Amino acid sequence: MLCAAGRLRRRRRLRLLALAGHLPRLALLHRGNAAPGGGAVSDASVRPCQAPTSRALASRALDAGLSLGVARLHSAGTPADPWLVRIQNDLFDVGADLCVPPPPEDDEKHRSRLRVSPDQVAWLEERIDEVNGALPPLTSFVVPGGTPLSAYLHVARTVCRRAERDAVALAAQEPMTPEVITYLNRLSDLLFVLARAANGEGGETTWRPGANRS
Repeated sequence: MLCAAGRLRRRRRLRLLALAGHLPRLALLHRGNAAPGGGAVSDASVRPCQAPTSRALASRALDAGLSLGVARLHSAGTPADPWLVRIQNDLFDVGADLCVPPPPEDDEKHRSRLRVSPDQVAWLEERIDEVNGALPPLTSFVVPGGTPLSAYLHVARTVCRRAERDAVALAAQEPMTPEVITYLNRLSDLLFVLARAANGEGGETTWRPGANRS
């Protein structure tokens, strides 16, 4: 555990590295200059914790750091594992993009900022088609569960949907790279088909309407 002075030194070092171009400024969140219930984002503005910006960043962090990380405990040796590693990295790109909203008008300074690209969205769509093409058609809603990998991918999917909703709310209030929302939308779809595939043939439980009614 770092002491307060150590944390301050580390924070200053990260800022110097970022300014020197060695690191993108990825949500270097701290509370040193924030009022209670608020936090600073990478453009140095302070936002209340209930603001859409804070919620979207928190959801992204959960996606990258927790949900997919836990799923990867069960994905070793599967074709999905390198995909999940790539997605976790891309989610940091999403967070970096969200941290510094694009200006309303073209700006040379912001043109070089890290933004989510159409190629990242296209890669997700290609993987969705690849996985979904090998799955049997759905005849009812999927009941989450089965293998641990499938269950955790379903959890990650719901967290991703929450991040998408927060990003949509944020886009209604300030500028946003359009691919951020599209990326989160396609990611939740990919996690859904990966969760289905993780249960294997015949291992999927689906909703049976009215099955337990007397």
